[in-house]
Amino acid sequence: MREAIFIRQNLKKWKEYEALIDYASQESPDKLADVYTDLTSDLAFAQTHYPNSKATQYLNGLSLMLHNELYKERRESWSRFKEFWVRDIPLAMYDARKEMRASLILFLVCVGIGVVSTVYDVDFPRLILGDYYVDMTIDNIQNGTPTAVYNEPNSDYMFVSIWLNNFWVGLMTFTIGVFTSIATGYYIIYNAIMFGAFMTFFAQYGVLGPSAMAVMQHGTLELSTIVLEGGAGILMGNAWLYPGTYSRIESFKRGAQHALKIAVSVMPVTLVAAILESYVTRHVEAPFVLRAAVILFSAAFIIYYYVVMPVKVHRMVNKPVADERKEIA
Repeated sequence: MREAIFIRQNLKKWKEYEALIDYASQESPDKLADVYTDLTSDLAFAQTHYPNSKATQYLNGLSLMLHNELYKERRESWSRFKEFWVRDIPLAMYDARKEMRASLILFLVCVGIGVVSTVYDVDFPRLILGDYYVDMTIDNIQNGTPTAVYNEPNSDYMFVSIWLNNFWVGLMTFTIGVFTSIATGYYIIYNAIMFGAFMTFFAQYGVLGPSAMAVMQHGTLELSTIVLEGGAGILMGNAWLYPGTYSRIESFKRGAQHALKIAVSVMPVTLVAAILESYVTRHVEAPFVLRAAVILFSAAFIIYYYVVMPVKVHRMVNKPVADERKEIA
C-alpha cells in the first residue's frame, strides 16, 4: 500500500486517538488498551513499510504518549497536587472558555440592568438590598463613613460569616447547573443586578469613588468567583442539555469533571476574598497606593490564571503532536 493511501485511510482515526490521549485519565483502562493495541498495530505496519517517514514518527509519538498514560508510575502526592493546579485546571478552563464567556457577558449585562434600574427608580435598591440595609447605608453616608458596614468589631466572626455565605452562594451557583444552565443563570443575574444597583446607589449620593475603592479590594476576587462558578455551572448544565455525539450521561460526566475542577480552584479565591473583606477593606485610611495595589494584584491574578494561563498550557500540551500532524498532513 502506498504511504499516501495509508495516511488518508487512517488520519481521521489517529486524530481521534490524539484527542483521546488528552483526556486519558477520564477513559476506562479497557478502552485505552484497545486504542493502544490498534495504534501499535498501525505503527508496526508503518515501521515495516515506511521506516523513515514522518507518519511513522507521528505514530511512534502517539504510541509513546499513550504508553506513558497506561503504564506511568504513581506520581508523588506533591507532584500530582502541583499538576492539578498548573495543568488540569487551566486545561479545564480552556475547554470551558465559551461557557465562561457567556457567564461574563451575562454578568456584565445584568450589572448594566442594575445600574439603569436604579437610575430610573431610586427605590430599586430597596427591592434588591432590603430597606434595613439601604437605610443603614444612608446613615453611614450622612455620617461620612459610607463603607462602615465593613467595620464589624469582631473581625473573626465577620470573616467566618462572610466566607460561609460566599461559599454557599458559590456552591449553589455551581451545583444548580445540574438542573440545566438556566438555573445557574438565575444566580448570576441576581448577584450582578444587586452589584449594579449597589454601586449606582453610592453614585447617587456622591460617594462612588471612595466606596468603589473600598468595595473592590475584596470585590475584584468575589465578583470574579461568581463569574467563574457561573461558567462552571453553565458548562455542567450544557453538557446535559447538549450531549453532542456522546450519550447524555457520558456528556454530563465529562462536563461535570471539568466544572468540578474549576469550582475547586475557586474555593481558595473565595477564602482570600473573605479575608480581604473582613480584615483589609475596613482600613479606608490606608494609602491609596496600597489599596489600589490590592485591587490590581487581584485583577492580575484572575486574568493570568484563568485567562492567559489556560491558553498557554493548551498550546504547550498540544504543540508536539500538532507539529507532527502538520508534517504528515
